[in-house]
Amino acid sequence: MQFPEFDPVLFSIGPLDIRWYALAYVAGIVLGWWYAAKLIKTERLWAPGKAPITTQQLDDLVLWVTLGIILGGRLGYALFYQPHLYGQLFMGPDNFALFRLWDGGMSFHGGLLGCTLAVVVFALRSKVRILSIGDIALAAAPFGLMFGRLANFINGELWGRATTVPWGVNFCNQRAREMYGATCEYLGQGPGDIVRHPSQLYEAGLEGIFLLGLLAFAIWKAGLLRKPGYVTGLFLLGYGLIRASLETVRQPDVGLDHLPFGLTMGMILSTPMMLVGAWLIWRAWSRPPVSA
Repeated sequence: MQFPEFDPVLFSIGPLDIRWYALAYVAGIVLGWWYAAKLIKTERLWAPGKAPITTQQLDDLVLWVTLGIILGGRLGYALFYQPHLYGQLFMGPDNFALFRLWDGGMSFHGGLLGCTLAVVVFALRSKVRILSIGDIALAAAPFGLMFGRLANFINGELWGRATTVPWGVNFCNQRAREMYGATCEYLGQGPGDIVRHPSQLYEAGLEGIFLLGLLAFAIWKAGLLRKPGYVTGLFLLGYGLIRASLETVRQPDVGLDHLPFGLTMGMILSTPMMLVGAWLIWRAWSRPPVSA
């Protein structure tokens, strides 16, 4: 199928552009906030113990996590994929390129590190269990992942590798031609005038819907919020496996498409996630439920 002529800007208010990508962040945070509050209010999920924080404390946590995601996502993107942006801070044609979020460029793994730091700082300041706070935050994370990947699709970015599957998408629309030229490719950038996997939709379905369902089963049916760290471990392991698998159909970033052994940056960054996730699951499983 031919990629539709989506406009990344939903509407404008004077000079201010309201973009689908920004709305995806807002929708993910708001729904995640609502879901986390529901988890905290449902006493049976924590019995015989109780939720580690109140809904009032959750409001503060959401602010910390939001800042962690945005700052970590942007700084991580520059570190993992565009390190020259740091150099431009001091000697470049555009000293503020690192901070132009509206130009795109966010890293999930960087956002996860920022979120982790935010959770740790919040938990230490509030004197509550770090792993339980992580369980709450990551139980809600798939909402943001789903909306974020849908926004990637609307933006026509982070496309998949070339394919012949019947549901493949040719991302070479008029907007791509205006950006990259008539063939939708310039100096190795652009989707090219070929059919590709809609890997953004694969990720929205697996990282978003499937992972949300998996964590919901662990929480609502298996009662695993009573074992701090279990849900966090399940998220890390599940996301890592999904991301590493989908990297086989996702086009690597320019300049990172010839890493050793056929690896991609996504695979490399997901490996420690899987190891930490498996360890957290083993640790939580081997301990009794928290009762206070």
